[in-house]
Amino acid sequence: MKQIIRLTKIFRFEMAHALPGYNGLCKHIHGHSYRLEVTISGEPDNHSGHSSEGMVFDFADLKAIVQQEIILPLDHALMLKEGSMPSFAENENELLGKIVWVPWQPTCENMLLDFAGRISNNLPERIRLCSLKLYETSTSYAEWHASDNLPVT
Repeated sequence: MKQIIRLTKIFRFEMAHALPGYNGLCKHIHGHSYRLEVTISGEPDNHSGHSSEGMVFDFADLKAIVQQEIILPLDHALMLKEGSMPSFAENENELLGKIVWVPWQPTCENMLLDFAGRISNNLPERIRLCSLKLYETSTSYAEWHASDNLPVT
């Protein structure tokens, strides 16, 4: 019988964004202290004598993936939708040096869709990304669950 265990690692990063076309204050550049919860699942490795014996996946390896794919490119960055503010692209300087251009509206929801692909593509085949939870504020978050996104057959 399979024995599946879930592991969760929590990450924090600071990032600004703007939502062009939004009917509210979030259309302006503003920042958040994001909290990202990444949950994976798999069977513990029970190969005797192996360095990962008893582990589903090493937390350090999960941290390395999320750091490389999400935290390093986005921490202290400004995320903007491509074409929303062309004058910024021409005036890059020290103040505007870390702009991340994306082809979608940089909402919490769209970020999760992007993060799910980035993280899943870097996990070993035996490990499954189960869920992501991205807090934009201490009381507001969006969630992505693999079980909600199964291919339709």
